[in-house]
Amino acid sequence: MSNVLKLGIPAGSLKDATAALFQRAGYNIKFSSRSYYPSIDDEEIECLLIRAQEMARYVQQGILDAGITGHDWVQETQADVHEVCELVFSKVSRRPVKWVLCVPEDSPVQSVKDLEGKSIATEAVGLTKAYLAKHGVTSNVEFSWGATEVKPPRLADAIVEVTETGSSLRANNLRIVDVVIESTTRLIANQNAWSDDWKKTKLENIALMLQSCLNAEGKVGLMMNVRRADLESLLGQLPALQTPTISSLSDPDWVDVNTIVDEATVRSIVPALKSAGAKGIVEYSITKLID
Repeated sequence: MSNVLKLGIPAGSLKDATAALFQRAGYNIKFSSRSYYPSIDDEEIECLLIRAQEMARYVQQGILDAGITGHDWVQETQADVHEVCELVFSKVSRRPVKWVLCVPEDSPVQSVKDLEGKSIATEAVGLTKAYLAKHGVTSNVEFSWGATEVKPPRLADAIVEVTETGSSLRANNLRIVDVVIESTTRLIANQNAWSDDWKKTKLENIALMLQSCLNAEGKVGLMMNVRRADLESLLGQLPALQTPTISSLSDPDWVDVNTIVDEATVRSIVPALKSAGAKGIVEYSITKLID
């Protein structure tokens, strides 16, 4: 068919999280152990499994119309791509990942200035060099092919490594000196693809559905009945994402109240609502939330 969007799915640590997010958004992606072309239940999308580190480069070149990768790798490659939207998810948490400058616990290094003329191992050579230039420091930055945490102090004086929880760094007796960059996942597009009306609309629709799933995380709906006479008091107990929906019931003395709240607050809100006169309180799950 003439209209097909070539979409890059990140291989490695983000693969499963990306597939899970797409599934919640209504797209079923299936992977084969022997193929780099995942199947998807949308005839207008063709998927290709690509390392996140390479994604921005292939999107810039037009080999892919769009892809999902970290903002850090866009910065690392300095790729000229269009950022469609931010998707705050990762392999472990919903927090940004950090590239951090680390040294051994017993190292005398206290700041980046102390690394003048020293060696730094990292996978993100471009990011590290830009960070050092910003601080006016000249160091020998070496590309690391993996197991970067074990290189100090014998193979490097310091490292720049990505972390979410810091547990691996602590396990290797490393101390964080500074944060080089924080990064979140992004949906990016080729500039020419973004100028194509059909592809732009397709990407905007995908972004809308993906973001709606992330917006709904940690949120639930509450609906209840309350006497009109008690409505003002009840609304005072209700922290709403938006103005609650209030609907009339067959009994003119009662109304239905429907709202969305943080799931973590339900245990304290429900007793207060009951005390304020709410009846028939129902909590329901929210899978998508579109502003």
